[in-house]
This record gives sequence, C-alpha cells and structure tokens, in this order.
Amino acid sequence: MVLEWVAYSTTKNGLKLTVDTLEQFEHEVLNKKNKHKQSFRKEEALNRTRDIHSLQDLIKAEEEEENLLDSYSTPAKGSQKRALTTPEHPHSKRSAALLASPGLLLSPASFSPSSTPSQKYSQRGGKGEVVVTFGAVQGTRWAGRKAPGAGVELELLEGPEDSLRCSYKYMFQRLRDVRNVLTEKIEELGEGLKSHFNIEEFSPVSLPAQDGITVLGQVCCDSNGKLNAQSVLLEAGPEQGGQQVPVDLSELKEYSLFPGQVVVMEGMNTTGRKLMASKLHEVSYKLTGFCFRLCLGPPMNVLVACGPYTPSDSLTFDPLLDLINVIVRDRPDVCLLLGPFVDSKHEQIEVGLPTFEAIFTRCIDSIVDGTKSVGCRLVFVPSQRDIHHHFIYPQPPFTLPNLNKDQRVTLVPDPCTLLIDGVTFGLTSTDILFHMGAEEISCGSGSDRFSRILKHMLTQRSYYPLYPPVEEVNMDYEKFQSFGQLPLTPDVLIIPSELRYFVKVQHPSFCWRPLASSVKPYTYIILHSEDQTSNCGIKKRN
Repeated sequence: MVLEWVAYSTTKNGLKLTVDTLEQFEHEVLNKKNKHKQSFRKEEALNRTRDIHSLQDLIKAEEEEENLLDSYSTPAKGSQKRALTTPEHPHSKRSAALLASPGLLLSPASFSPSSTPSQKYSQRGGKGEVVVTFGAVQGTRWAGRKAPGAGVELELLEGPEDSLRCSYKYMFQRLRDVRNVLTEKIEELGEGLKSHFNIEEFSPVSLPAQDGITVLGQVCCDSNGKLNAQSVLLEAGPEQGGQQVPVDLSELKEYSLFPGQVVVMEGMNTTGRKLMASKLHEVSYKLTGFCFRLCLGPPMNVLVACGPYTPSDSLTFDPLLDLINVIVRDRPDVCLLLGPFVDSKHEQIEVGLPTFEAIFTRCIDSIVDGTKSVGCRLVFVPSQRDIHHHFIYPQPPFTLPNLNKDQRVTLVPDPCTLLIDGVTFGLTSTDILFHMGAEEISCGSGSDRFSRILKHMLTQRSYYPLYPPVEEVNMDYEKFQSFGQLPLTPDVLIIPSELRYFVKVQHPSFCWRPLASSVKPYTYIILHSEDQTSNCGIKKRN
C-alpha cells in the first residue's frame, strides 16, 4: 500500500499525506482494485463449483433449444432424437436418467472434466471371485431376509448417552492430562493382572532388591527410534515410583512387546539400574457379557465394505457403483460401510473439484437412494483419511442433517462397538494392524504377527493400544479414555488395513481384515444359529 501511495502521490504532483488525500487515494485506487479482485474470485468460484445442479440446467437448456429448432423444421424419418415433453411426461429420458441413476450422479464429468475411467480397475482380473472363506459356507443362502430390515436390532453398545455422538474441541491437550490417562490405564489393567495371577503387591521398578520382584509398568523405548530387544524400558505408574528402568530380555524364552503395552514382569534388579526379566505376564481377556449367538430364525446377512471407493489411478466411483449393484442384487440385512469416502491420500485430489463436502454428500446420497428398494440398514463409519471430516482420534460420526430422519441410516464414530441382533461388532477404520506391525518385536512366540497384534488389542482392551501413536494419528487422550477402549471383547472385530487380508479366530473373539488393493472390496458375513449351536460363515470377494 505504501508503494501504491507513492505512485499515486507522484502522479498528483507530490500530493501531501493528509486525511483528505488518503480518502481520495482510497476511493480512486484501492476500491477499484478490491472490486476487480472480488469479480475475479466470483468468476473463478463459479467455474470451480459446477455441480450436478448446473449440469441439470445445461441439459435442460439444451433440450429446450433442440425442441425449439424441431418446431421450425420437418424432421426426417427416424431423425427425431427424443419425444417432446408433455404434462404426463415432463422429463426426458436423459434428464430422468441423470436424476435417478447413481452412475450419472457419480460420473467423472460431475466432479472434474479431467477425470477419466480407471483402466486398472476395468481390466482387473478375478472379478467377483471368492478369495477366502471361513466356517459353514457351502450350501448357505447368501442373501438377506425376505422382509427388508425386518427384525434387525442395531444399536451402539455404549448407548447414546455414553457414546461419541457429535464433534468436540481438540488441540487443547496438556501433557499432564495425557500422563493422567496413561497412569489410569496402567492402574486399571494392573488391578486385573493382580487379581488374575494372585499377586499380592507390585514392587518399585528402580528399587534395588536381592530377591525376585514383580513389577508393573508400560513398555517404552529408550529413544525416538524403533523398539528393539536392547532398547526396551519399563515405565512404572506413580504408585510404583513412576521411574523407568532398562529391561534385559535375554532370559525370556518368548515375548511379544510394543510401545504402550501394559505388562507385569518378574525378575531381578540387584542394582536398581536394570531389570533382568525372567517371566512376562499379559493382561487377561475381558470376556463379553453377550454370547456369540443369534436368536433362532433365518440367517442374518451382514455386508462389510471399506474405502477408498475410487481406484488409485482415477477419481471415478466405479467401485462404489459396483458395490451398490451388489447390495441391490443380494439384499443384505445390514451394510457396514467404513471410510475413507473422500480419500485425502488420493493423488488426484485437486483444487478444481467441487467442495469435498459436496463429493461426500453425493456419495452418501447415491448409496442411500440406490439401496432404497432393498431396505437394508446402513452404518457409516468415518476415517481419518476422509479429507472433509475431523482429523482426530477418536473421530466423531459424520454430520448429515438431511438423513437424520432416515431410520435406515446409522452414523457412528471411529472406533465403535455395535450390537446387532445380540452379536457385538468392534469397528475401527484406523490401520492399527499396520501401525503396530511396524513397532512390535517378538521372539519365540510361535504365532504369526496378525494373531499377536489381535491378541494385544484384546488383552490391552483398546482399539489403539500403541503409545506414542504414529505421526498420522492425532490422538485426543481424554476422549480416547472414554471412547477408544474396548468395553468388552467383541464377538466380531473388523479392522481394515493395507496388509494382506485374513480371517482368524482369536479366542474368544472372531477377527478379520478385509482385502487390500488399490480399491478395498467388500466382505460378506453370515451369522446364523442351528439347533442352539453357534455357526458363522464368511465369504470374501474381489
């Protein structure tokens, strides 16, 4: 602005700086520049936010123009492209298809003119192929009940009062509050360990003792690097002194440890400077108050799908459209749909698109409208990779005011525990398998990595037991203490991940990870009861 004034005053024969001359300067120079900027921004925004409504207007105008031209000419035989509109049929086939078809609603042109269909997705092999099964699959009817959504009871296990239902303020976290949450976690799990293993009391970790001691603490690393057998520290809670002590694991025949894990160790600490561990105790399972069962009656079909719902090389939603077609074809009772819906990691996310909220709303509307004839229950779980949503864990549910009155739609937080017809489902869209797999160390455990990580989640009674979390996970520990714990051991645990798919029984819980590829496909689950014996069938498809 100083340079603008110098130039202006020079052209006015050295105009002096006064209140009057400043007002004159503002009127003649600054106001004109602001008006030009505003008009440019409006034009830019108009070009950028062309959405489905503007497309409809363009099509309508084009049809009116063609109809007007037809009225002044005699069409040749077979040359008329479409019938004229009438009061009985006010919309042409073209505009009606645009309004009714999820495919056109999610077409590339409705997002960005530069979007092209994915060659990788259209040419993929093994379409619809079953890649893994579990339980009683042969001869099972893979379809929902006849009556849409009839008799399906679905609710958050915590209840509406105790569950995360709306957004909250974050980024105001104090280190003291984090410390208090971690301390309470050590004490709570320590009480369970003390009771389970009949331990009278825990010894301070850094107190020298010539006899064997039993200590309680949280595993941590002695540096900012990756945990290894030589860098393990055990940090005690305040009741045991709150100190850290290095741990020698050489005498342990088998172990599986990760940062943040609460354990009990037996060993010797003669100098108070290093604990020679001889035995390791882990937290016991917290058994569910519900049985893995369903009431006698027809099987319940649950379909699970996880994002992203676009191929890695295109912003088209072809996989989502295929998913909607499968839902309409097989008519499941419940669909559990996990994010991301608008993936922040997609390489082609660009400024020229409509707003991310508009893309997300269009996706949800397409799913809801496209499955209306099925009548299945729809559960939407957010992801931290959803670019339009809160980047925090635990993550509040989506906000969709236009769907508040839709009884089929349930919006839940990440993570959450659902109760569906007497069966508990644990859901999280955060890739804890990948995060813990990169930090866990083991020796002589005799089990695969997935089984160990799942066991840690269940024994630590947490959807995200890793501490500190990876850099991409923004943890609010006060909310995590309330909404990120496993209130009980779920019957079924669903964990999307970049790692290879699997289905496992992790007693007393049943766990699986959906397939991983450039597009996460859908997973079928069938739960049914015969002659009062529990049975579960699962089928995974590309």
